[in-house]
Amino acid sequence: MNIIKIYNKYHLPENLQMHMLRVAACSNLIIDNWNGQEIDKESIIRVSLLHDMGNMVKIPEDFSKDEEFIKIRKKYFDKYGTNDHEINLEIGRQEGLTEKEIVILDEKRSRKNEETLKSDSYERKICAYCDQRVAPNGVVGIKERLEDAKVRYKDKPLSVWSNEEKANHLIECSLGIEKQIMEHCKLKPEDINDNTIKAYIEKLKMYEIWKRGK
Repeated sequence: MNIIKIYNKYHLPENLQMHMLRVAACSNLIIDNWNGQEIDKESIIRVSLLHDMGNMVKIPEDFSKDEEFIKIRKKYFDKYGTNDHEINLEIGRQEGLTEKEIVILDEKRSRKNEETLKSDSYERKICAYCDQRVAPNGVVGIKERLEDAKVRYKDKPLSVWSNEEKANHLIECSLGIEKQIMEHCKLKPEDINDNTIKAYIEKLKMYEIWKRGK
């Protein structure tokens, strides 16, 4: 099914759709300039396009007064619960991600940056890195994006980003991941920006997600 049809099937707001499209576009740009070891390009795109499907439960109740949105949000809670990450995995499986892709989706989280830095999987590194380059309003540098996370989650004690020492360590790991990727890519970090991914976003809106087997 076309990715936009999938987004609409789950009634995702436009800003959430755009976030995932931007992350996938950053991934696509890196893939097109990749000169490192062989990577599973399709898996990177597929995971990037579906990585935040559960974020509907993170949207504040007062995000919209639209009755339809409020009903849809309640359906999410009733059907899936409140754990956005588990919902990401569940919907990923429903929409055809392979178990290998589910592992990438599970392990690419920023809280696992240290493990991602040490990992041999460049699929995992690219998915993690591109997600950490995309802020709510577009592509930014790693430090800007993750410093913003520290501010947004500082009052949430269960978040690793509320701990200054842990958060700073995760930022350093993310910069390390960036360095690893750039060593195998014909790009510099600043080459990944809103202008260079614009055409990729339009192309990815037509991307078809299918079941790939295992």
